[in-house]
Amino acid sequence: MERAKISPAISISVSGVAITLISLWYGQNHGWLPEAASQNAPLVDGLFNLMMTISVWLFLAIQGVIILAIIKFRKQPGDETDGPPIEGNLPLELVWTAIPVVIVMVLAVYSFDVYQQMGGLDPMASHDHTRMAKVSSGSAIAGSLGGDLGLPRGGQKVALGIGANPKSEGIDADVTIDVMGLQYAWLFTYPGNVMAGELHVPVGRDVQLNLQAQDVLHAFWVPQFRLKQDAIPGRMSELRFRPEKTGTYPIVCAELCGPFHGAMRSEIIVDSQEDYDAWYQTQIASAINESSDSRLASVAIAVDVIGSTDLSDADRLALHPNAPAIDAKAIAQMAHHHHD
Repeated sequence: MERAKISPAISISVSGVAITLISLWYGQNHGWLPEAASQNAPLVDGLFNLMMTISVWLFLAIQGVIILAIIKFRKQPGDETDGPPIEGNLPLELVWTAIPVVIVMVLAVYSFDVYQQMGGLDPMASHDHTRMAKVSSGSAIAGSLGGDLGLPRGGQKVALGIGANPKSEGIDADVTIDVMGLQYAWLFTYPGNVMAGELHVPVGRDVQLNLQAQDVLHAFWVPQFRLKQDAIPGRMSELRFRPEKTGTYPIVCAELCGPFHGAMRSEIIVDSQEDYDAWYQTQIASAINESSDSRLASVAIAVDVIGSTDLSDADRLALHPNAPAIDAKAIAQMAHHHHD
């Protein structure tokens, strides 16, 4: 009894449906991303999941065709004949050229929309030099960089970064913090000249970071927030976000900045509003109690903590002639993250 043959069209259709279902499932359940802890994270995750779905579909389809060709068109025992003289197939070449073009265009449009929703177009608009970033009065960035660049203290032109999303355009952030990257630590300065070696922010509130580098190029990266922004010497950048979950998340320098680059880590601590207010008031009290002389004297200790152990104290301080005064708590926090 002769078995019924399955139509090639049916086989291709069934295979296509199976590959599509597997790709859709894996694209949403790959588990490659860390916890999503910011307002922007779902936007980035959606784009990543789409790219993962497309990648899995292409991988399965291409590998399936290769395996099928190996099995079906393999050389049979005793067959010494030459294969057919095929020189090309124009329709097939057009198809496999058009498919990547369509995929790239779809991803380009989608990624541009995500970038816009995250506020990526906001700092770009500042190239007309009409928009100024708010820098905390008396902060390390305002004090040391305003004079260097010939700009008024308390202001610096924004050149790049992630700003307010379209819904928050024109509305000031709830919390503005200055961030200084230097080899090999992050310094955070809050209004009231409160300085710390770790970043505290309140949950559910808009936070704006004004980033600057003291020495070389650094990159401020929080994987759980799906945000990364370069910190560039002599040029300020902005990073605005809204944390959605309380917890402690790592801050990583994602730009090779020297031999101790791997140790340039800190933490962002997302507190409830009550815990954040309590922490901030504690820092304000500490800043008031600490004399300016002890803050200036602690600069050499800070550079010693985060710098090379082969240099003298004077040499380390010379590497950062404009280094801000850092209080004892910030030094302890930097030392903890540096040695970890």
